Amino acid sequence: MADITPRTPDTSLTDRLTRPRYPRSSRYDARWAVENQMGPHALWLLEWLAPALGLDRLPPGARVLDLGCGRAMTSVFLAREYDVRVVAADLWVKPDDNAVRLARAGVADRVLPVHAEAHDLPFAEGGFDAIVSVDAYQYFGTADLYLPTLTRLLKPGGRIGIVVPSVRQEIDGIEPPAHLEAHWDPGFWSFHSPGWWRRNWTRTGAVTVETADWLEDGWRDWLLWSEVCAEESPSEFMAGLARDSVELIDADRGRLLGFARVVGRRA
Repeated sequence: MADITPRTPDTSLTDRLTRPRYPRSSRYDARWAVENQMGPHALWLLEWLAPALGLDRLPPGARVLDLGCGRAMTSVFLAREYDVRVVAADLWVKPDDNAVRLARAGVADRVLPVHAEAHDLPFAEGGFDAIVSVDAYQYFGTADLYLPTLTRLLKPGGRIGIVVPSVRQEIDGIEPPAHLEAHWDPGFWSFHSPGWWRRNWTRTGAVTVETADWLEDGWRDWLLWSEVCAEESPSEFMAGLARDSVELIDADRGRLLGFARVVGRRA
C-alpha cells in the first residue's frame, strides 16, 4: 500500500493538491499521482464522475471496464474505493507494467490489466456492470457509430460514464479561437460541449443519457495540476506536456476549456 498512501508525507505537495471537493483522492499519495500522471488529474475526474455513474450503488464484485486506463491509477481507485473487479484496458501502457503497479497497490487480485485497442475489444457481450473512461474517450469515441459497439459489452441497465476535456460551446467555423491559436493542436477538435455529447449519444439509440454536464471551474483544477506536474514530474516528456497545458489553460482562463461528464444507461 505504500505506493498510493502517503509514505513520508511531502507536506507542501500534499497541501497544494488537496482539494475539498475531492476528499477520496486526497487520501492517495500526491507524489504517486504525479509520477503516474498522463494528463489531467485522473482521480479528481473519476471522483467527480462516480456519483453520476452510481459507483457507490454497484454491488461488491461488480465488473467494471476501465477503458483507456493509462498507468492504472483509475483502476486502483475503482477497486479500492468501490470494491469492484476491474479490467484495466489500455493501448499504450504495457499490461506487465501495470501489473507491477497493481501489485504494489495491493489490488492485483481485483484488477486485470490487458492490452486492447478501443475498436477491437476482446470481451463478451453483456459482461460488464459499468464502463468507465477518464480523459481517453475523446481519442476514439467521437465517431457516430462507436457507442453502440461499446455498450454491447454492458449488461442491460448497465451504465457507461466518461469524463473528457471539453468546450463550453461548440466552435463555429474551421479556425481555432483567436485567443488559443498560438497553443492549438489539431487534436483539440475532439473536444466537444456537454450538449454535443448528449445529442451524439442520444441519437445512437444505444443509451438513455442521464447526465451531460460541465465541471464548474474545472479549468482551475486543470491549471493547478499542470503547474505541479510541470515542476515535479520525473519524466521530462510528461513535464513538457504539462508545460504546454499550463500555457493553453492560462491563455484561456475558463473562457472555453474545461471538462464534460457524460453518463448513459443501456436499455
